Amino acid sequence: MSGHSKWHKVRQFKGAVDAKRSASFTKLAREVTVAAREGGGDPDMNVRLRVAIDHAKKESMPKEGIERAIDRGTGASKGDILEECIYGAYVSGGAAILIACTTDNRNRTVAEVKNTLTKQGVHFADASSVTYLFTHEGWEWKPIMTIELSDEDGEKLSSVIEALDHLDDVAEVYTNAN
Repeated sequence: MSGHSKWHKVRQFKGAVDAKRSASFTKLAREVTVAAREGGGDPDMNVRLRVAIDHAKKESMPKEGIERAIDRGTGASKGDILEECIYGAYVSGGAAILIACTTDNRNRTVAEVKNTLTKQGVHFADASSVTYLFTHEGWEWKPIMTIELSDEDGEKLSSVIEALDHLDDVAEVYTNAN
């Protein structure tokens, strides 16, 4: 059994799981912070905050982390000022992608999104050229009408969405494709 270490395998697995949880908690905390900044820190009076807190609890985010995010949003705690921004893109086959981001640095975020889209062979578009295809309902973007994609274009769309989900600043990705 030379060269084999059970602990090494466990450590790698635990490290991968912890990295995914950390990225998830970062995105959840940003959503809670933005919701608290826009509508106040009281979840009974701020529906968006209530939804963000429920989602964070569902993902087992610690209570202290949620409270810190609310404090950052209401200004009770010093920290980076987070803002929301929306970007658009078109995938082959005519599918539109709407990318909702929460960031403390718009320039960094737009560069990361453009770079990711370029690597995937997707055309970056002005947000207004994509948002007209969606309606904003309940803090969610819903397509006005959907389009069918070929299997090849569908696989490409899936890989683009997966690549965007790996970016820290990307909160949600919406598409009008079935």
